[in-house]
Amino acid sequence: MKVPIPTLHLFPLLDQKLIELLRSLSPTEWQQHTRAKLWTVKDIAAHLLDGNLRTLAMSRDRYFGEAPPEQNTYPVLVKYLNQLNADWVRAAKRVSPIVLIELLESTGKAYAEHLQTLDPFGEAIFSVGWAGEERSFNWFHIAREYTEKWHHQQQIREAVNKPGIASKELYYPVLDTFVQALPHHYRDVIAPLGAGLKVNITGEAGGSWFLLRENQHWRITKESVPHHAEVILDDDTAWKLFTKGLSSAEAHHHVVLKGDAALVNPFLSLVAVMA
Repeated sequence: MKVPIPTLHLFPLLDQKLIELLRSLSPTEWQQHTRAKLWTVKDIAAHLLDGNLRTLAMSRDRYFGEAPPEQNTYPVLVKYLNQLNADWVRAAKRVSPIVLIELLESTGKAYAEHLQTLDPFGEAIFSVGWAGEERSFNWFHIAREYTEKWHHQQQIREAVNKPGIASKELYYPVLDTFVQALPHHYRDVIAPLGAGLKVNITGEAGGSWFLLRENQHWRITKESVPHHAEVILDDDTAWKLFTKGLSSAEAHHHVVLKGDAALVNPFLSLVAVMA
């Protein structure tokens, strides 16, 4: 069976670019503030290390040092994750950039090796909550993990004015994964059967997706369907919007909305991260 969004082969390359980037940074650049609000470049690097370690502990070793709350609603889970992230970043302020790089390099390899052992169509240890799933296939969980690694590295690159990972090869799978949030995001949008929204992301890594109303649900597809509305944005705006790097108000200046307002306006609040 073909994996809908293959990303496994990209992790080593993405990690290689991260290590090269971090090794090139000056002491001042490590302390630059980023689009991740309160986090500096060093804080994001520490967060990426936490992601590697948590995956190895929980998914590979089945060790849960701090188990998720029993009340597993989306808001409760987001609060829990935010606290875990904040605790780790605070503690990692004691760790030097050199040690962070060494740990990211070694754990990144072990992390990628573990993902390779997972059955793509087996049930993931964690569902993709922002897509509204209570259970997810491993391929989707892995693609979600890839978007995490990609967008945090992109935040670092933006902060220190370094290009490098917005190519079609590395970035298109991120966008393809992000837009899978659309059907759940539009779940309360009422529209007639057959109503369609075209999402057109321009730029080197861009593409077109269509959101189609079918019976009582929405479906995302790359096949062109009749549509009553269209959203147009460039690929640089897309990752910032989908990861809460732009507010809905800020996005209005960067996104073109055409057609039925009831169909296009909800797009501006789309979030494809646990936040």
